[in-house]
Amino acid sequence: MTLKALIFDVDGTLAETEEAHRAAFNDSFAASGLDWCWSREAYRELLKTTGGKERMRAYQDGLPAGARRLSDEEIATLHKRKTARYGEILAAGDLALRPGVAELIEAARAAGLKLAVATTTNRPNVEALTRCCWGRPADAVFDVIAAGDEVAEKKPAPDVYLAALDRLGLPAADCIAFEDSRNGLISARGAGLAVVMTPSVYTDHEDHSGAAQILPSLERAHWPAPLAAALAG
Repeated sequence: MTLKALIFDVDGTLAETEEAHRAAFNDSFAASGLDWCWSREAYRELLKTTGGKERMRAYQDGLPAGARRLSDEEIATLHKRKTARYGEILAAGDLALRPGVAELIEAARAAGLKLAVATTTNRPNVEALTRCCWGRPADAVFDVIAAGDEVAEKKPAPDVYLAALDRLGLPAADCIAFEDSRNGLISARGAGLAVVMTPSVYTDHEDHSGAAQILPSLERAHWPAPLAAALAG
């Protein structure tokens, strides 16, 4: 294997973003006059459904008969409000990268590797994260961004990783994917990628069998030998 690129999931992998997402959902529900309020326990279950709009549909499918239900158009409008609120939360600077992420990306860039994102979230959310955590636009941090709203099927389908590989112009054998969730693991493996897992606070209970490595963090001390060797030049 000649390592040429690192491909990162975003939420839970680059940063523990899910509490910010949950707050943005709940704030948007309240602002829209909905009595929906997602607890941490409920959100852990809802995360099994990838995609914000899809998550809202899954939630309302479980509501009792007679409860207010939103049309697809209303869900799309509400999701736009949620995306804007998430951006406001991150703009306040209350989010940090997970341990080791900044050093890994800096080392990969210095070693001449390409950097990509393959995420279920949308581009505005990626942009909000990079501006919050790096103080730079997303395309100044990553060479390629493949987002969930740009592909036919979201994770666990492999579409977004296949899109990232296509835009990188590289085969899966020359890349490593970094994930935190089982849905992401299945997606990356479906695209033929070796996967390094760093489970997050919302995914540490999942089955991550099939990963090449399961690490507590992306700090240098935990880098697998092939990765460390590639980054050493």
